Amino acid sequence: MSDTLSAGQALGNHLYKEVKHKMLESLRTGEWKPGEVIPSEKKLGERFAVSIGTVRKAVDELSAENVLIRQQGRGTFVASHGRGKYFFSFFHIVRQDGLREFPSVELIDFTRAQADAPTAAALEIDPGDKVWRYTNRLSLQDHAVILDEITVPVELFPRLSERVLRERRSTVYQLYQEHAGVNVIHTRERVRATKADAARARLLQVSPGHPLLLLVRIARSFKERAVELRHSYVNTDRHEYAVDLLGDGG
Repeated sequence: MSDTLSAGQALGNHLYKEVKHKMLESLRTGEWKPGEVIPSEKKLGERFAVSIGTVRKAVDELSAENVLIRQQGRGTFVASHGRGKYFFSFFHIVRQDGLREFPSVELIDFTRAQADAPTAAALEIDPGDKVWRYTNRLSLQDHAVILDEITVPVELFPRLSERVLRERRSTVYQLYQEHAGVNVIHTRERVRATKADAARARLLQVSPGHPLLLLVRIARSFKERAVELRHSYVNTDRHEYAVDLLGDGG
């Protein structure tokens, strides 16, 4: 009996993982675009020849991973990186009283360069490959709080330019979606303390040596493709890093 049950569970896990993979392929190829509603669970079940329960399990997992967003009474949508609630899945700096707000963004510089060894390793490209490097200064309530030093492969963003960045309508990640068809699915961050050098101190309007929080982020798209390396320097005089974690605390 238990062996039969285990075999059934294994088959169920295989089926929903297969459905999830096929759905990710539809997203990767652009069949379902950011902001669009995907077919109903019934239609997906018919398409993939599986039960609605199997489809629902795949959709649940993709929703937990912020790839899809369920909206009560409207359906399930492909996540779009606009200035909505989804924005705060990737922006973790809040005021010390817990207030979350959208930053104003100023492009400081934009250059084309060659990837050094650490950058190449982080982006999983070859040393010497062409990359774009740009810096944004983010302000909250008119105070400069964050410097984002961002590097992306030219291969993925061949048409990126200073003008495109300055004239973008929404967030950087929405620009990646609309301008290059690159969808950031999840990020990994490391956090450590650092001090402001003279150049960063000037941009953040603090004294050289002022303590900062450094967040090192690698953003990934479908099939775990590394698409962005970001170093964020944060002045925590009025703000702090806050992220919600799921788990049992063990």
